[in-house]
Amino acid sequence: MMCFLQATRRAVRVAAMAATLAVAAPAAYAQQPTPSAIATAKELVATTGSTALFTPLIAGVIEQAKSVFLQQNPALAKDLNEIAAKLRAEYAPRFNEISDEVARLYATHFTESELKDILTFYKSPTGKKMLNEQPQVVDASMRFAQNWANALSEDVVGKMRTELKKKGHAM
Repeated sequence: MMCFLQATRRAVRVAAMAATLAVAAPAAYAQQPTPSAIATAKELVATTGSTALFTPLIAGVIEQAKSVFLQQNPALAKDLNEIAAKLRAEYAPRFNEISDEVARLYATHFTESELKDILTFYKSPTGKKMLNEQPQVVDASMRFAQNWANALSEDVVGKMRTELKKKGHAM
């Protein structure tokens, strides 16, 4: 459950950052990015850590495949652990495909000038602070939203119960 919460929080952080970028500059859809724009987008991705959410993907896929074989034959555990370690190393360079695609997407949705402006912001003291503080803000926001939703749920259930009683249902 904790892993799910951490993954959810990371997803929210990335979504929040994407929303911030979307507000910071209007999208220039359907443009063909120049090599220079892609290079700037790659620098932006590196600066913001935009691909951090995807870091566990390769290991996760390998572990899922390993579990399929383990379900069929638990005695394969030792060999599968060795194979999984080998595959993680073999597939690690493919992570660049994700980084490259994220950069391409940024370069497609923002002009090179906009990307430079965004990058300038994230390299500024305020931008660095945002990158540093955003995870704590998102975590606190998630906790607040969960507590708020729980309180709302209690209120809704109580009102439904009251309305059902008015209609003659035993509650």
